[in-house]
Amino acid sequence: MELQQNTSTDQKVASLLAIMTIEEKVGQMNQYNGFWEVTGPSQKEDKARKYEHLRKGWVGSMLSVRGAKEVRAVQKIAVEETRLGIPLIIGFDVIHGYKTLSPIPLAEAASWDMEAIQKSASVAAAEAAASGINWTFGPMVDISRDARWGRVMEGAGEDPFLGSKVAAARVKGFQGDDLSAVNTIAACAKHFAAYGFVEAGKEYNTADIGTSTLHNIALPPFKAAVEAGVRTLMNSFNELNGIPLTGHTYLQRDILKGEWGFNGFVVSDWASIAEMIPWGHAKDKREAAKIAATAGSDMDMEGFVYVEELAGLVRDGVIEEALIDDAVRRILRLKFELGLFDDPYKYCDKVREKEVIGSKENREAVLDIAKKSIVLLKNENHLLPLKKEGQKIALIGSLAADKNSPLGSWRIASDDHTAVSVLEGMQEYTGNTLVYKKGADLSIGETAFTQETIINETDKSGFDEATEAAREADVVVMVLGEHGFQTGEGRSRTNLQLPGVQQDLLEAVYKVNPNIVLVLNNGRPLAITWAHEHIPAIVEAWQLGTESGRAIAQVLYGDYNPSGKLPMTFPRNVGQVPIYYNRKNTGRPFPNSDDPQNVFWTHYSDVDNSPLYPFGYGLSYTQFSYKNLKLDRHTTEVGGKIEVTVEVTNTGDRGGKEVVQLYVRDLVGSVTRPVRELKGFELVELKAGETKTIRFTLDHASLGFYNNDGQYVVEPGDFKVFVGGDSNATLSADFSLH
Repeated sequence: MELQQNTSTDQKVASLLAIMTIEEKVGQMNQYNGFWEVTGPSQKEDKARKYEHLRKGWVGSMLSVRGAKEVRAVQKIAVEETRLGIPLIIGFDVIHGYKTLSPIPLAEAASWDMEAIQKSASVAAAEAAASGINWTFGPMVDISRDARWGRVMEGAGEDPFLGSKVAAARVKGFQGDDLSAVNTIAACAKHFAAYGFVEAGKEYNTADIGTSTLHNIALPPFKAAVEAGVRTLMNSFNELNGIPLTGHTYLQRDILKGEWGFNGFVVSDWASIAEMIPWGHAKDKREAAKIAATAGSDMDMEGFVYVEELAGLVRDGVIEEALIDDAVRRILRLKFELGLFDDPYKYCDKVREKEVIGSKENREAVLDIAKKSIVLLKNENHLLPLKKEGQKIALIGSLAADKNSPLGSWRIASDDHTAVSVLEGMQEYTGNTLVYKKGADLSIGETAFTQETIINETDKSGFDEATEAAREADVVVMVLGEHGFQTGEGRSRTNLQLPGVQQDLLEAVYKVNPNIVLVLNNGRPLAITWAHEHIPAIVEAWQLGTESGRAIAQVLYGDYNPSGKLPMTFPRNVGQVPIYYNRKNTGRPFPNSDDPQNVFWTHYSDVDNSPLYPFGYGLSYTQFSYKNLKLDRHTTEVGGKIEVTVEVTNTGDRGGKEVVQLYVRDLVGSVTRPVRELKGFELVELKAGETKTIRFTLDHASLGFYNNDGQYVVEPGDFKVFVGGDSNATLSADFSLH
């Protein structure tokens, strides 16, 4: 097939559409998994049928095909054996790296470093593109306030402002400045929308939120991704207001493609079009196809719905062919933008694949973001950083020597057991005596297909060796937490404490030597109240990917001063969940001062309302002070600007970085406003004793909200502004809009 040269992409798409049969058009809306069901429920494999459809030109995209050789083989069928030779888009879950893994996305968000996050995504894109892939099912931009949900590890946490910045950075990192370049891939913002609000944090559950939460919390990161140029979106497994998102016309047609002007395409999640049948929203595949296509779902991922039903629906006059043309136009446009029509094999270079994947530069980049993702939660008596010589250190915990778990969840292209362990990282420092004892296994096995971990709940046979080593040590470093496969899709939990016998191990070691540094490896906020009350030093080290142990060791020994801040609130116990900083004040926020025994106010009777660690929290090996918060004016008109300045000083004895955070409270609104909302932040580096003046601008975009009709409004009234190192910042000032 030859297309006209020197014409616009839209003209090329139109000329191709004009010669396509209805089956070929529908084929572009059909995506098949390449080899095996790894991301969803297994269906009976029908390879012969898939290959027949591929040769007929009835497949527009494939996923889970990877490697330059393998991708070339399936692309060759599409290009050389079909009537029109339309190339495939090859999709893959490149979530936090391809082979060389960065920290899990929640950890990266803890860096609050958009440049590093963008670089991380670009490394992932370069490796994936070198392996034949040109489309990633990321970034996940769902906001979630519920640590029980396993997929919090895949997003940027609880705040829409931070989440929007991270979403844009990741889109830019994946897609770069030129989508046709051989080191960039198309991004896919997911899951549209409100998936992070599934009830009880349970995967694939319903979400039931109000329009205010939808427009002000759930949707902003998607809008930011669209504004950053994201070329695709994925809809969600959940329902919203009784309608599965795959069939949600209001979100997909009215908001995304209408109000936001999105001209890319929407792909379903795995078989989610067919899943409208068990949801009770469609009686059969024919009705599911009609609902989804009408609502704006452009591509069916591994559902066999569109390829079986859409052509018949058009021929029977149930849906108009123009609806199909709109979807196919969007899909073909991306294929042209990727340069696939110019060279369908451009991503299939085995030489480049060998050179790019696992390169020294890539490992250096993921080590950099890993260090920046670590959050220092507690450091009494300056136990950290560790001395580099003259100490006996006991390293305890099976995760300390683990080379697999630190890779985290969602790393399906990586090689198992390739992470640098904490043990290996600490062994690079030779000035101390380091003794390692496992203490106890975290897991006692993994199921081969689902990669579920089987947690050790009973075996404490290694406790005696561990406590003996701790008794003889100057400092104990304990690496505890979750296995990498305890978070991610399908891995919701109702218990947020340390899994298995780890809490018992921690307490046993504490009895013989309380001089403990607790290093947490986890993919979600944990409830570690006992540790907070007893352990002098706690480091949130997440699951940091390929260079995990080296990053942790460099922080523990002070070669890198931690600067991370929490992107999610840590609860005191699971009963507080969902817990988040930008809560509403309610009508009864405090007890009656005239009657301290009055119980009729919003609180728990068995635990304080406050979190264990608030959103935005994180310490450093130095200290920072804030003073001289100033506004250039204390009143302005709606639509005007307020300039905010604050002086930040490094009052400690070493250089460090601080994330200066600005929060605003709109005191009265036609729709009630949160007690505070993040509206700005800046990552600033200060030498010991250095002071810098940090400037923020509050304007129309940062002083309004979406009303219940989805309209953005800025209302006159009184505001408070807070600046500090976390969401509990106390330095404040007042201003008014009129």
